[in-house]
Amino acid sequence: MTATQTRPEKIRCDACPVLCYIAEGRTGACDRYANDKGNLVRVDPLTILENRRNDEGTVVPFLEPGQDWDGELIAEDSKFVTAIGAGTTYPDYKPAPFIVSREVNGVDFVTIVTEGIFSYCGVKVKIDTDRHVGPERSLARVDGEPVGHVTTGEYGSQMLSLGGVNHLTGGGKKEGRVTCDALMKLCNCEPVEISVDEGADLVVQAGQAPIINGVKEDRMRVGCGSATIGMFAQQWHGLVDEVVVVDDHITGVVSEHQAGKVLGWPDTGIKVKGRKSTPGRYFQVAEPGTGWGGTDISDPLSILKDFDAKKARPGLTMLMVSTTGDQFSYYELNNNLEPEAKDLPDRLNQTVERIAENCEPALCSVLFMAGAGGSLRAGVTENPVQLTRSVKDMLTYISCGGAPVFVYPGGGITIMVDVTRMPANSFGYVPTPAIVAPIEFTMRLTDYELLGGYVKNVVPISQLNFDRDRREEPKSEQNPWPTAAQNFRWEGSD
Repeated sequence: MTATQTRPEKIRCDACPVLCYIAEGRTGACDRYANDKGNLVRVDPLTILENRRNDEGTVVPFLEPGQDWDGELIAEDSKFVTAIGAGTTYPDYKPAPFIVSREVNGVDFVTIVTEGIFSYCGVKVKIDTDRHVGPERSLARVDGEPVGHVTTGEYGSQMLSLGGVNHLTGGGKKEGRVTCDALMKLCNCEPVEISVDEGADLVVQAGQAPIINGVKEDRMRVGCGSATIGMFAQQWHGLVDEVVVVDDHITGVVSEHQAGKVLGWPDTGIKVKGRKSTPGRYFQVAEPGTGWGGTDISDPLSILKDFDAKKARPGLTMLMVSTTGDQFSYYELNNNLEPEAKDLPDRLNQTVERIAENCEPALCSVLFMAGAGGSLRAGVTENPVQLTRSVKDMLTYISCGGAPVFVYPGGGITIMVDVTRMPANSFGYVPTPAIVAPIEFTMRLTDYELLGGYVKNVVPISQLNFDRDRREEPKSEQNPWPTAAQNFRWEGSD
């Protein structure tokens, strides 16, 4: 380097608390911001949704630089600027990067667009399976680091609660980094390998079938053993003397079950291990596991006691089946009243297939959950509590990348969203560590004025200057359009 040459100065990024110094042509630690000839620029493209089915006219993409307009009109509500790639409000006293107005059916709307930096966030993972993944409260680990735990199971599904501020910031540096990386991958619909203490090894990916101990799940159960009896007892009636549906939660026995009694099903003398709940319904027939019906058994006869000789008879037929139809066995009692395995008769094939037919495909569902704190709300209004009140009063509609969210009751703004309804790669991170997620607040312009919004920063969508990379995507068919009247409490009031 000669005396006349100078080393290019680094610029400081203020998009998050890390405050990286970024050299020319390089990106910051988050890979989201870069130094472009001394200017701080957002690397990822801004994502814009197109409402291709707008009834007001033909949808025309935004014109590229140098492209001539062909004269076709563009409906104001045919485009929605999401927060994906928009940038943040850090250090939070700044207005949101985009505050966009439009007219919809004679009503002036405004959408405040920002990427939130969430330390208080996590995911709820629903895994469609009756296989045991681990005891409740057992730690779920990624790369050996605790990132969450097994939580309360639901009907036909196991549940994980992952992330949260205690794992992101309350543990060691590696724990926080691994947790943040796992959350971002899950939210971006990428696969993540998870091991559960005293439980299973899982591969979880939003919208895909779970893999449990190396085995890909095919279907979730049709119901518990009792429910299966209730659904199919009539179809078994007259074809077999006894049916036992093996299930980790409630094992069903048709001859004792009320469904069987209504059909006039005769007693068979069967005796089942476990704790009897009500007639034909048994708890704790075996330990949880990855075998029959989510139990730890591979031999279904292991849950039976000796048949009652006063009621049973030689030649009595019995079908034992799991709640997914994956496992089934057929038996006939010999002269000693012991069940002997036989080939499944053709007459019962259809009934087993019917169980499988009624099972839905096994999937992993990933729901991102976060709390929009006071700092994020300060990018919307100078009086953040007014935004909270507006959301609670359903005057403000929240979306994440254009996808609808569930707003929890109670204080603050706590949201949950299905990540498969959001555009690809909606989530990022900052190395504090925290997750970066898009969030949009849509309301009437008059309501925005009343809650003390940054009205001077409102720009009509027709006047936005898109001097940066962007991507345009069609609106998801399963999502409502964010400015549709039915999203708001005041529907039809005007």
